[in-house]
Amino acid sequence: MPQGSKDAYTDKQKRKAEHIEESYEDRGLSKDEAEKRAWATVNKQDGGGKKSGSGRKG
Repeated sequence: MPQGSKDAYTDKQKRKAEHIEESYEDRGLSKDEAEKRAWATVNKQDGGGKKSGSGRKG
């Protein structure tokens, strides 16, 4: 998977990032900066890409 690919994220995480990105854009950030910050926020909250599944810890 190439760096920057969003394939490892769930649909819910992608929707969350999109919503956060729109919020940042409403505050006056550029599209690129808003996208970077939105994904950073999703990573911080969810710990990265797909994490769900049987037997996963914490």
